[in-house]
Amino acid sequence: MADHAVSDAPAVQLQLDRLDALSPGADILGLERITRLLERLDDPHLALPPVFHVAGTNGKGSTCAFLRAALEAEGYSVHMFTSPHLVRFNERIRLSGSLISDEDLASYLSRVLDVAEDISPSFFEVTTAAAFLAFSEHPADACIIEVGLGGRLDATNVLTRPAVCGIAQLGIDHEAFLGSEITQIAAEKAGIAKSGVPLVTMDYEPHVAAVIAARAADTGARWAAMKSAWDAAVYKGSLHYRDAQGQLETPLPRLPGPHQPMNAALAIAMLRHQSALPVGDAALKAAPLWATWPARLQQLSKGPLVATLNAHAPDRSIWLDGGHNAAAGEMLARHFKDVLGDGEKLTFLAGMLVNKDIEGFLAPMKDLIGEIHSVSIDGHVCHPPVAFAALASRWGISHQAHDGLESAAAVIGTQQNDGPLLIGGSLYFSGMVLRANEQYPD
Repeated sequence: MADHAVSDAPAVQLQLDRLDALSPGADILGLERITRLLERLDDPHLALPPVFHVAGTNGKGSTCAFLRAALEAEGYSVHMFTSPHLVRFNERIRLSGSLISDEDLASYLSRVLDVAEDISPSFFEVTTAAAFLAFSEHPADACIIEVGLGGRLDATNVLTRPAVCGIAQLGIDHEAFLGSEITQIAAEKAGIAKSGVPLVTMDYEPHVAAVIAARAADTGARWAAMKSAWDAAVYKGSLHYRDAQGQLETPLPRLPGPHQPMNAALAIAMLRHQSALPVGDAALKAAPLWATWPARLQQLSKGPLVATLNAHAPDRSIWLDGGHNAAAGEMLARHFKDVLGDGEKLTFLAGMLVNKDIEGFLAPMKDLIGEIHSVSIDGHVCHPPVAFAALASRWGISHQAHDGLESAAAVIGTQQNDGPLLIGGSLYFSGMVLRANEQYPD
């Protein structure tokens, strides 16, 4: 799936145009191209500060945010590489906590593209190389690297000796690349395991855990699984964590959602199972409150789009989430069961890419949704209105299709319904929403 990245900075856009012309326009897994590309750049990935490498289907981005918050609370400077971006391409690369500047981003993309022509790298491979090059040339104490797709053959998996690897929640997604069986997906995610490096994971079903155990054994990774090497639970309004080092009680995350405490716990476990950078209890307790991560059950603040959506219901809460698979749908259902009042229904404004399982995502929420408004996502092949209409009809939910986000907002804004509004179905769609509301990640 091509990323169709654009930039308001002419120098960055020039390089993105070069990249668009060069890349194959789709995700292509494998390490041969990225390895060749990095060799021509003098292997910058071998000159990084301690790396925290994170894979998973859902929650890996939030885990990265908690890692960053804890490390920065301890006083460390932190580089971070994540994907996709929401509004600005710069969001993918943070240098010492700040978004990379347009000037630096254009320069690093140019340097990578100057040596890439006969390799035909993908969009993500060029971006990864640019990030590693930038990280190698700017001092920092740590690097947090989020896997792009899968793990074993992801471009980030050229990292040879991370300080620690982590795997967040697993679920079915990207079947064309990773397979349709959860054990296949687990094997791909566990492909980031490295000899002698801690591999910290969540608690999985026995048949899934067996796959990860086998991969850890094959590579010589030191597997630290939840329920055995560490554990965590929410109790009386706090997150309670324990491992061989002892017990720790932290505040619950500021990030909303029933899944976030365990993402925070995974970050704590990763930090406590590595030895490259010591992190004290005070920083670990601060992290759940410091971490931010846009478009993950984010409540939108005042802006042009919110003003249109709430024209006749100014007190309505508007939530934005980029989740798009069955596990994300289940999480959203758990959250809104607690948010909705008696007899209250959710309005859902949806935009979903055609390669996502629309029914798998929506089914957990079907009893909570009163109406669906569907739109397309600029620059991407999306589920057509008839797909939403068919599901809505089967489930007894009203549906309206719209030409775009603005027209959908105008219609929703005429309604007197003041129940919660959820906007979601894709991180790309979330980016459109944040841009329209002039609410930019920083």
